[in-house]
Amino acid sequence: MRLLSTLLFLIMICWLAEGTLSKTDAKKGASKKLEEKALHSDKNVQNRGLVVVDPKAKDIILEHKSYCFKEIKERHFSGDVLGYVTPWNSHGYDIAKIFGNKFTLISPVWLQVKRRGKERFQFTGLHDADQGWMKDVRKNSKNIKIVPRILFDGWTYQDFESVFGSEDEIEELSNNMVLLAKKENFDGFVVEVWSQLGNRKQTELIHLLTHLSEALHEAQLKLILVIPPAVASEGGNICSGTRNLTEFAAGESTYGTILLAKPD
Repeated sequence: MRLLSTLLFLIMICWLAEGTLSKTDAKKGASKKLEEKALHSDKNVQNRGLVVVDPKAKDIILEHKSYCFKEIKERHFSGDVLGYVTPWNSHGYDIAKIFGNKFTLISPVWLQVKRRGKERFQFTGLHDADQGWMKDVRKNSKNIKIVPRILFDGWTYQDFESVFGSEDEIEELSNNMVLLAKKENFDGFVVEVWSQLGNRKQTELIHLLTHLSEALHEAQLKLILVIPPAVASEGGNICSGTRNLTEFAAGESTYGTILLAKPD
């Protein structure tokens, strides 16, 4: 009985000792994690030797949150730079505020336009629009333009045909978008609609986009058109993102191409 009591006592001591060591180890692990979150540097990644052909995982972990605070406002590219911000990744909102001077256009993924009937359009997603954040971004970056992405959400082929065939509908949609931008203090819109019709009705779609562009530019607003990469259709024709865009590109609109990597 005494032997059993002694054995249980020793087991309890070992268990407590192990628990204490585990807590200590956890603290050491936490300290190590904090050490990996390096402070901001006064040197850029090139000067720190981080731009290499064979980066090491430990270097990425150590440096991934460390940026050069001296160069957060410097640009190394003279053209337009568009950055997307998504509501489901809140860190992007902080990136836009910190590095806003490196961008010319910031596009929060906020909006949708729905067709509710003849000459009736509804804009949704405004609950995501953050006026305080927009003010902060503009405060830090004087020349940046905030151009929310807008999707033609839930549109049927018949919806497009109805709008294409009516100048009144096109004008109503254009005017509504201008009013929305003015009311919400947007600088324009990034429009994603090109791929919804595949290779069909391109001439009519460009006609609609041209009207939208003219209306927005007349109000000192921007329209950026997202164009998908070229893909082969069923008939063997190429649905090209750049085909038939000469007329649209000749205007004052901005249009960009999103290139998607082809999997091996």
